[in-house]
Amino acid sequence: MVTSKPVRWRPASRLLVWTAILLGSAVANAVVEVMDAQRRGEMLAFWQPLVWEASSATLILLTLPLLWWGCQRWPLHADTWRRRLPLYLLASVAWSLVHVVGMMLLRHLAYASVGEHYVDGSSWPTRLLYEYLKDVRAFFTFVALEHFFSWFGRRRQGEAHLLVAPEDVPPEEPVDRPERFLVRKLGRDFLVATADIEYAQAAGNYMNLHVRGHDYPLRSTMAALEARLDPARFVRIHRSYVLNLGFLVSIEPLDNGEARAHLADGTALPCSRRQLPGLRAALGQGGTPLASAATPA
Repeated sequence: MVTSKPVRWRPASRLLVWTAILLGSAVANAVVEVMDAQRRGEMLAFWQPLVWEASSATLILLTLPLLWWGCQRWPLHADTWRRRLPLYLLASVAWSLVHVVGMMLLRHLAYASVGEHYVDGSSWPTRLLYEYLKDVRAFFTFVALEHFFSWFGRRRQGEAHLLVAPEDVPPEEPVDRPERFLVRKLGRDFLVATADIEYAQAAGNYMNLHVRGHDYPLRSTMAALEARLDPARFVRIHRSYVLNLGFLVSIEPLDNGEARAHLADGTALPCSRRQLPGLRAALGQGGTPLASAATPA
């Protein structure tokens, strides 16, 4: 059991911070636009560049929660980034399209509200390409920041270690089946019971131990960790996942022969075609307290 819960940066707080950053930047950019116009000997009302900048910032803020959700749903790890990079590139195109169409609509509405007509001066293909060349950089900046803060949050939560027995006393448990993991965080040590680990996910040189919505990085390979866990309780379901059968609720077969393993907290983990027979066999062995392991008909 974890004896303390790490402080998490709530989505509402993140959105508030980005609101201040983006709107502050919008005002600053609008001031620069007016100053540039004055240098060219042109007259530009402050409200016009403010509308241009604020409309862009507003659409970014509206789409940020969806972008964050996508980063959590399809995280980029050392073993997944090559496979998922095309998905992120496609998402950047969709994000840019929503951004451009949305901000153009807001600009037309803002101008119409003061009896003016907004004129862009560019054709739609030119505008979309121009904005995408800017948006793709912004998109991957947000993605990189989201993954960095996720990584930083895991580091703050602490790094897990196998709990070894002191040298001067007999071990209380077999060395090859540790019942606890030691989690060090902010100078203090906490114990995580192995039975509380819902699943473990490979992430480069680490295995992330997932416990009640938190990830604890363990410096280990998949094979090494799998060898230390009880095979009657923990089953390999994917090249990147080891599942605790006690938290399994159901198995959802997919048309391609693979499946999804649904956990009690609503998490859905991939189960590969190769590992699915082993999962079914483990469920048939009995003796493992399952949440409600069943395969839908």
